[in-house]
Amino acid sequence: MEQIGYGKTAGDLDAVFAALADPTRRAILSRLAAGEASVGEIASPFAMSQPAVSKHLKVLERAGLVERDIDRQRRPARLSAEPMAAAVRWLEEFRRFWPSSFDQLDNLLEELKEAEKEGRANE
Repeated sequence: MEQIGYGKTAGDLDAVFAALADPTRRAILSRLAAGEASVGEIASPFAMSQPAVSKHLKVLERAGLVERDIDRQRRPARLSAEPMAAAVRWLEEFRRFWPSSFDQLDNLLEELKEAEKEGRANE
């Protein structure tokens, strides 16, 4: 039996999910989906310093989600989609469980509604 989540890409997935766990980094990725940007351009909508944004970019770079070039004095960052695609492929393995989970939730909600109606009728 193959153990899902283990193997040579497990560390890569760990880094991707760790990077995606932070809302600021997710916002940075959303910004970069529109095109490459400098640290200053990325930092402008946030209430944080450029060095703080640079730290977030380094985490995203280590996860492989962002690439940076040196363009004279500017270091534009751009989105690198392959690590995110690998995470999506991993999540897709669990898609078959979602419908049954939703069905179970629907059944539970129906049971709770019926119990609530019976409780009112007994009052």
